[in-house]
Amino acid sequence: MPGTGLGLGFIVVVVLVVLALVLIVRNIYVVQQSKAYVVERLGAFHSVVGVGIHVKVPFIDRIVKRVSLKEQVADFDPQPVITKDNVTMQIDTVIYFQITDPRLYTYGVEYPMNAIENLTATTLRNIIGEMELDQSLTSRDVINAKMRSILDEATDPWGIKVNRVELKNILPPREIQNAMEKQMKAERERRESILQAEGQKASQILVAEGEKQSAILKADAAKQAKIMAAEAEATAILKVQQAMADALRMLNEAAPNEQVIKLKALETFQKVADGKATKIIIPSEIQSLAGLAASAKTLLEDDSKAQ
Repeated sequence: MPGTGLGLGFIVVVVLVVLALVLIVRNIYVVQQSKAYVVERLGAFHSVVGVGIHVKVPFIDRIVKRVSLKEQVADFDPQPVITKDNVTMQIDTVIYFQITDPRLYTYGVEYPMNAIENLTATTLRNIIGEMELDQSLTSRDVINAKMRSILDEATDPWGIKVNRVELKNILPPREIQNAMEKQMKAERERRESILQAEGQKASQILVAEGEKQSAILKADAAKQAKIMAAEAEATAILKVQQAMADALRMLNEAAPNEQVIKLKALETFQKVADGKATKIIIPSEIQSLAGLAASAKTLLEDDSKAQ
């Protein structure tokens, strides 16, 4: 029977070792990135552990809260607020916050989110209560900044930092909404009429500019035509003068006598007389030449009769 007792003792040891291993494994935990665990020892705060692998003492240590260190968003339901001129509105807010101290977040307030929501509603009522309706509708950035400053200071003992506050919707009473819609419609119509007027003005300017360019082009074309006609006329005159010069040069080369020159002058005078001139000044040489021609004609006629 001694072997039986030895075998039972071995089984007990194995069972105890297995239980110890299971107990150790169950008390090993890993903290993820952007997380923090709050650990108590014997019911009192012990430590805040960050990312990595950790081991807690069985039956003594306890993880009381797992806290996310990321920025979080809280979207609260619309809250009724009353303005300085006694207008009731519905405003819902969005808060962006981050837990900076897990210990204060765990032990500072019982229900942190409920506390933030109530604090937000109270702060919003206080700020809007000091403003009239028009001011509250046009001062959203001012309201956001005031609320962020107040909430950040109030939540600091809770280990919470408020990064940003946004007024998501501002809903005034129905009759005011209708008036605002009418005003917005009138403003849209006014802007449309202004845009149409500006479009017509731009169109008229373009048409006038086009007509101006057309007139400039027409005037330039007429100018160019006149220049070309004048150049053509000048070229013709130069050619005529060149022809006359060539003729004179040929006569000079042929050594004509005085009578030939006078006859050429008479031919030129005849061509001039065939033109459109109404007054012609006849040189004395041509007059004498004309007389000579008349005398020669008379003599020729007398000779013909005598024969």
